[in-house]
Amino acid sequence: MNLNPALKSYVEAEILPRYDHFDRAHQRDHIDTVIAQSAALADLLERQGVSVDRDMVYVIAAYHDLGVVNGREHHHTDSGKILMADPVLKRYFTEEQLVTMKEAVEDHRASATQSPRSLYGRIVAEADRQIEPRTIVLRTVQYGLEHYPQLDKAGHLARAKAHLAEKYGEGGYLKLWFPDSDNARKLAELRAMMADREALDALLEDIWIHETAR
Repeated sequence: MNLNPALKSYVEAEILPRYDHFDRAHQRDHIDTVIAQSAALADLLERQGVSVDRDMVYVIAAYHDLGVVNGREHHHTDSGKILMADPVLKRYFTEEQLVTMKEAVEDHRASATQSPRSLYGRIVAEADRQIEPRTIVLRTVQYGLEHYPQLDKAGHLARAKAHLAEKYGEGGYLKLWFPDSDNARKLAELRAMMADREALDALLEDIWIHETAR
């Protein structure tokens, strides 16, 4: 991604390290992936003749989960507040751009009932989906272990299956915004795996053993 070098250096030095202290589903590897997928979607759009500001795409991806520092429930709105309050960003963006970026960060949440308000919101919302079957199941189990310690193994695996169906199954609340994206293809793969009960059970078992052995 062709970025302003000073802006990129600031984000890498001051913003990305914050994720090292978050829960396992929102650490640096997740943000790096969202940044990379946002860049890939920008590439796709530009091949289709749609112009996007690469610096805006990058910053939105880098800031979109910072609000997790205050808890998960309102992290999308808290992330937007953190972005708007950062005085360094005012050196690189206009007020109008900052508002668009804040709204994009606010709109990224998969459970949002409203569509993203801008193209930039759709980019980060889709990039955040990370539709890679094993990673999706892994993050689901990790979240359960982090937030529902009272559950036994059977309870965790049942919760994981219910969440996968509610979010990623046919009619689930997850929405994709770019039908030509890699995510659309991978969502079909995930749904096929979810339909194969033996394959899903085997993957959950493997992840459970790995995660609880730590």
